[in-house]
Amino acid sequence: MAGRIAPDSGALQVIDSIIETASFVGELFVRALKMIIVPLIVTSVVAGISTLRGVEGFARLGLKTVGFYTLTTTLAIVVGLVLVNTIAPGLENGEPSAVIQEAFSAEASASGEKFSSKIAMADENSERSGFDLIKNLGRQMFPPNVIEAASNNGQMLGLIVFSILLALAITKLPEQQGDHLALTFTSLNEAVIMITQWIMKVAPIGVFALIMPVVYESGGELFLKLGKYFLTVLLALAVHLFLVLPALLFFVAKVNPLDHFRAMRTALLTAFSTASSSATLPLTMRGIQDNAGVSKRVASFTVPLGATVNMDGTALYECVAVIFVAQVMGVELSVAAQIGIVVAALLTSVGVAGIPSASLVAIMLILKSSNIPGAEAAFVALLAVDRPLDMCRTAVNVFGDSCAASVVAKSEGETLYQNA
Repeated sequence: MAGRIAPDSGALQVIDSIIETASFVGELFVRALKMIIVPLIVTSVVAGISTLRGVEGFARLGLKTVGFYTLTTTLAIVVGLVLVNTIAPGLENGEPSAVIQEAFSAEASASGEKFSSKIAMADENSERSGFDLIKNLGRQMFPPNVIEAASNNGQMLGLIVFSILLALAITKLPEQQGDHLALTFTSLNEAVIMITQWIMKVAPIGVFALIMPVVYESGGELFLKLGKYFLTVLLALAVHLFLVLPALLFFVAKVNPLDHFRAMRTALLTAFSTASSSATLPLTMRGIQDNAGVSKRVASFTVPLGATVNMDGTALYECVAVIFVAQVMGVELSVAAQIGIVVAALLTSVGVAGIPSASLVAIMLILKSSNIPGAEAAFVALLAVDRPLDMCRTAVNVFGDSCAASVVAKSEGETLYQNA
């Protein structure tokens, strides 16, 4: 509300100062969250897995987690595919929308320079094949310098793999050495959690400061032209967030979805405001353990891994965006081509960093590989409306991570929501 009132108040200089201050406060909040990511991942993963009973316990937990993430991401893509083909936001009376084609060209001319770096990045990555994507994912899992990987919040997969290997090595040490190291990491994890709790105390202020400038700066003209597309993405995300994932919680984990939404409300608001599942990781960890009752053993493995590889909302968005562009450009995609887009969305979403707008490169990659004409102009136009959609799909990503933690915890025999 504050973001919408400000433009109409007339006091532009005061408004600019308020927006600048809010942006600074929001930046500090995000920096505080990012500061705690690396120590939280390392200490939580090592402390959690070192309590498992060797490689067997880890393998069981890993298979359940990866299986659930694959299932939910596939379901998300299918939801997006069905809705974008049913609603057909890129068509008018069964024909490609001339109005949106014009908007694509106009936005490309107006904003091409502004987004040139992202376009260049997308072009650089768009020639990669599916096998290249798999190879790149493998390289991310085993970075040549783990310290360098730790310094880059967009490359958490290598840090997670190293932490897992370190934890497994601790379980194989002689009992005295292993117990000492496990206790050390557990103590460190408790200290990091305490810092996280301090940051959470200012979360309401940080979330407000992040959302206000976004609302203030959002333009409305292109939103009107792309309104049908915008609403299609939102509807698909809503179906996955409020129907698919709650159904899995209710029928598989035997959890009341309303209790789970309440438990994760702070994490969801932060994910929405920051558009970063990585920055939200500390709040997701605390919500799933303190409010949902998931053990540290399960949460410390499923949630950090999910923040890196589980991108339900991102995969759904990629699918809808690419098929929407194809509709606007008059490219009729066969069933086989759409299945190819589904597979590409599934693969690229795994490698997408948990930072704002990271999925845009993946979208350009799929656009180029699908041979859709006018890809660059469409890409620029989608950039102009990406931020609010990024905020929404990030919230879906984070909620999917928390659902996985609950489902896996239930399968491990844990009792959830004992105080709910």
